[in-house]
Amino acid sequence: MTVAASVSSSDVQSQTDSGIYITIHGHFYQPPRENPYLNAIERQESAAPFHDWNARIHHECYRPNAFSRIERHDGKIVKIVNNYEYMSFNMGPTLLSWMEFHDRDTYQAIIDADKRSAERLNGHGNAIAQVYNHIIMPLANWRDKLTQIRWGKEDFKSRFGREPEGMWLAETAVDYETLEALALEGIKFIVLAPSQAQRCRPMPTDENPNPAWQEVGGAQIDPNRAYRCHLRRHNASSSNVSELGQFHLPANTDAYIDVFFYDGPISRDMGFGDLLGSSHNFSKRLSQAVRSDHRTHQIVSVATDGETFGHHKHFTEKTLSYAFVEEFPRRGWHVTNYAHYLSLFPPTWETELKSVTAWSCAHGVDRWQGGCTCGGEGSGYQQLWRRPLRDSLNWLRDRLAAVYVDIGRKYFNDPWEARDRYIDVLKYSLRDGLTESSLVLEKFFEQQSGNKVSTSAQRVDALRLLEMQRHALLMFTSCGWFFEELSRPETVQILRYAARALELAADVAGVLLEEEFIQRMSGAPSNLAEFKDGKGVYRKQVVTNRITLAQVAAQYALSSTLGNYARSQQIYCYQIQQQDYQLQRIGSMSLAIGQIQLVSGITQESVNYIFAVLHLGGDDFHCCIQPFTGRREYEEIKATLFKVLKQANTAAVILAMASNFSGEQFNLHHLFAEERHRILQMLADETLTRLDQLYEQVYRDNYGILISFRRDDLPVPPELQVAADIVLNNRLSEELKALETGASLPNIGLDAVAIEAINLGCKFTHVENAKIIENYILKQIQELGQLPDMDEKSLFSYLNQIEQALIISDRLNLKLNLNLAQEAFLNYLFKRIAPQCVLARQILDLESVAKQPIHIEVNLCEGISNLELHQLIDTAGKLGIATEAWLHA
Repeated sequence: MTVAASVSSSDVQSQTDSGIYITIHGHFYQPPRENPYLNAIERQESAAPFHDWNARIHHECYRPNAFSRIERHDGKIVKIVNNYEYMSFNMGPTLLSWMEFHDRDTYQAIIDADKRSAERLNGHGNAIAQVYNHIIMPLANWRDKLTQIRWGKEDFKSRFGREPEGMWLAETAVDYETLEALALEGIKFIVLAPSQAQRCRPMPTDENPNPAWQEVGGAQIDPNRAYRCHLRRHNASSSNVSELGQFHLPANTDAYIDVFFYDGPISRDMGFGDLLGSSHNFSKRLSQAVRSDHRTHQIVSVATDGETFGHHKHFTEKTLSYAFVEEFPRRGWHVTNYAHYLSLFPPTWETELKSVTAWSCAHGVDRWQGGCTCGGEGSGYQQLWRRPLRDSLNWLRDRLAAVYVDIGRKYFNDPWEARDRYIDVLKYSLRDGLTESSLVLEKFFEQQSGNKVSTSAQRVDALRLLEMQRHALLMFTSCGWFFEELSRPETVQILRYAARALELAADVAGVLLEEEFIQRMSGAPSNLAEFKDGKGVYRKQVVTNRITLAQVAAQYALSSTLGNYARSQQIYCYQIQQQDYQLQRIGSMSLAIGQIQLVSGITQESVNYIFAVLHLGGDDFHCCIQPFTGRREYEEIKATLFKVLKQANTAAVILAMASNFSGEQFNLHHLFAEERHRILQMLADETLTRLDQLYEQVYRDNYGILISFRRDDLPVPPELQVAADIVLNNRLSEELKALETGASLPNIGLDAVAIEAINLGCKFTHVENAKIIENYILKQIQELGQLPDMDEKSLFSYLNQIEQALIISDRLNLKLNLNLAQEAFLNYLFKRIAPQCVLARQILDLESVAKQPIHIEVNLCEGISNLELHQLIDTAGKLGIATEAWLHA
C-alpha cells in the first residue's frame, strides 16, 4: 500500500510553483541467471542465506522500494511509500519474469505504481522499457537491434498495459543506427550520460535559422533541459552509416529522438559516495544543480543503478521515500518523469551525439569487444579475452542465422518476423500456465506458419529453431564482458546460452558447429592457469553442466523411491507423466521400475523412458534409464528384475539392471544440485530423528544436573547444553505446529517452553519457528480485514491473538520480521477504520488521549467505540505503527 505524501500548512514553499521538476531514475537490472536447460535459477551458495542473488537483492532492494518505511524518532512507522510511484524506472523483462513468479505482491505493486503515476502525471507512467536482455546495442547487427527493441516493447505492453514512451539502453550504449531502430519502433526518448553528447545548440527558428553549435564533448552539456537529436541530418553529414549501408527510416522523414542527459556528478555521488545517507543532504545537493538563469522551467535529473537503493547502500530506499513525500514538496519541487516533462516542455534545443558511447566505458564500447581495460582496474588481470569472445560469438550468431533461415523457411512464412513475434509466446510461458501458453502457441503458429506446421514433430522443430535464436540473443548479454576474467559466472552464463544454441542447431538441422566454436574460443586467454583459455573454460564450466532429458527422467526416478510422487509431476520446465510404476522392498533394498513420458514445456519435445532404480540405503542409488521401445520389452525387464530382487543379492540385481538396460546409468551425484540436496536432507532427517530421541533421553536423565549448574552459576558442560537446546527447540516446533492447522495460540505450552528455556539459558535458533508465528499474526490480520461488519467481540479476539503472539515471541526471544504484518494491518486501518474517524483526525496527540478512552464522552470514530479505537491504536503501536500513519496521513 502506498500512503500519499502529507505536507503540513507550515511548508509554505510547497504552495509555490518553483518551475523545478525532479526526476530520479533507477535502472533496475539483474543478469539472467537461469539454467538454459531448466529455465530456472539454481541455488547459488554465494547468495546465502538466500536461494540465489535475485532473491537476495529482491529482499534488500526491489521489495523494500515497493513498501518503503518512513519512521518516527521512536522507530514507529509513519508512512509506507511505494517509491516506484515517484521515481522513473526501468526493470528488465528477465527480472520482472522472475519477480512475477516469486513475489507477486511486489510485482503487482510495481505495476500499480506505474498506473498511479500515470494518473498523477496526465497519462505518463514512470516505467520505461528496456532492450530485452541487456545487450550492447552498437555491437549488435540490425536484425538483433530490432528484435531486442520489439521484444522489450511487447514485454512492457503485456505487463504495464500501455505503449512505452522511453527505452533504457543497456549501459546507455548508443550509436546512430540504434537511434534509427528506436525511432522506427516509436520510442520517443532515451536517457544518456552527459559525456555522450558531442555538441548542442538552440533549435533553429525563423528569427535565428542557423544557431551556432556549442561543443560539449567533455560532459559540459546542460542536463537541465530536454534535447532533440535529428537522425536524417546526422546521417546525411556523417560517415557513420549502418552495416547495411543505408538509412533505415522512411525517406523524406524528419526523424528524431529526444534525449535527456542525467546530472553526472550527482548521479556518481549517489552510486559511489555517501550522498544518500540523508534526505536533507540529498535534497540540498539537488538544489545546487538548479540553474539560476531565470528560465521558467527546468528538470533536475539523476540516474543510477536501482540496486543502489537498498542493496549497494542498505536502507537508502528510506532516503528516497522521505525525499519524495516530504523534502521535495516542502521545496515546491514537482516530482515527475521524463515523459511527463517532455509533454509539458518539448525540446527547444538539439544535440548531436558522439558516434559510439556508453556510460561505463571511457573508450566507446571497447569494454564489450576488447581494446580497453575498463572493469579490470586494480585486479592485475589482462582483458585480452574480450575480443576473441566477441568474435567467436559473432561467428556463431551468423552461422546460426544461416541455419535458422534455411530450415525456418519450411516452418514460417517469414522466419525473422516469426522470431520477432516469438515474444508473444515467451511473455506468457511462465505467467499463465500450460493451458494459456498452449492457446497462445496455437495462435502464434496460425499467424506465422499457416499450413506449414501441421504435425507435432514439425512444431517441435519450429520451436527448437526459435529457442536456438533466443539463446543466440541471450549469449550477447552485456555482463559477459563487464568484469575482469573470462571464467567469472557472468561469462560462463553466456557461454552456456551459446552451448544450448549449438545443441539445438545440431538437433534440428544436424549442423555440428561446437568443435569449431571451441577452437575459436581457445584464442581467448584466461587469467587463471586452471583454465588457460576459453576452450578450457568451455569444457570445464559449460560442457560439464549440460543437462539431458535422460537426466531429468533420472531425477524423477531416484526421487520416487523416497516419496509418493504424483502421477503427474512438474520438474522445472518439464512435465512428467507416470505411465506405470512399481516398487518392491526386500530387507534394506528398494527396487523401483517405471515408465514415464517427459514433455518439455518450452519446445514440447516428448520422450518416453523406462527406468529401474535400486536404493541400498543412505546415498547409495543405482539408476538405469533408456527410451521406451515397447510394452512387451518393458514388462519382460520388469519381471526379470523383480525375480532377481527376490534373491536378496545386491550384486545380482545391479548386474541384472546393467544387462537389461542399454541406456545411461545414474547415481545421486548426477541429479540437479537442488534435488540432490533435498534428497540428502531427507536421508539426514532419518538420522536426525534418531538423534533427537537420544538427546531427549540425555535431557531427561540429566535435567536435575542442568538445573544445579545454572543455580550455582557454573558453566554448563557443552554436551548437556547442546542436548537442552535441541530438545527445547524441538518442543517449541511441536507446540507451534498447531498454528499451521488454524488452531489458536497454545499459550500454556509455549509459556512452559519459554520458562524452561530461560531457566536453562537455551536459545531458539530454528528460523522456521519465527516464520510460523509471523504467518500466524499475518493470518489474524487478514481474517480481521475480511470481517463484513465491525463486531466488538470478534475485533477484540483477533487483536488479542495478535498481541499474545507478540508477547510470547518476545518471551521466547524470537526475532520476528513483521514487515508483512505491518503492511497488512496498516492497510486495514487505512481502508476500514480511518474513513470513520473524522473527529479523531482532529486530535493531534491521539495516542495519549486514547490511553484513557473512558474519559472521552463522544465517540471519536463513527460506529467504533472509544474502547475499540484504544485497542486498535494499542495493537498498532505494538506492531510498530504510529497513529499518524493512518489517521493523520
